[in-house]
Amino acid sequence: MRRKATAVWNGSGKEGKGNLSTQSTVLNQTQYSYGSRFEEGVGTNPEELMAAAHAGCFSMKLSFVLGAAGFTPDEIHTDCVITLDNGVISKSELTVRAKVPGIDAAKFQECAEDAKANCPVSKAYSALEITMDAALA
Repeated sequence: MRRKATAVWNGSGKEGKGNLSTQSTVLNQTQYSYGSRFEEGVGTNPEELMAAAHAGCFSMKLSFVLGAAGFTPDEIHTDCVITLDNGVISKSELTVRAKVPGIDAAKFQECAEDAKANCPVSKAYSALEITMDAALA
């Protein structure tokens, strides 16, 4: 499987602006700029997209891991924060709250650790420090 995204940037780094589009068209010339990346401007940014990718991939992987262990989650809610510090993306912090009927906290932690270690985005982010706070809701 291969997926495609396109970035177009016009102008200088600080005054310029760009747009991002994805193969699915979920992002379709979505604005990004210095302001949306380093300040509070309108638009998206690479770190926000990395956070969405990690939260989404982890949640889906956790659902698969739970299923293989005999549990079906009612809901998995994952927040992810990506840290950009001094020009280096250094950390991905996952916060997970899940409603999983019939599971105990120890088994849930085991499944969450498995998902954290084995979701494809975690593997792609292996150069980052990846932390996780996982708990049943």
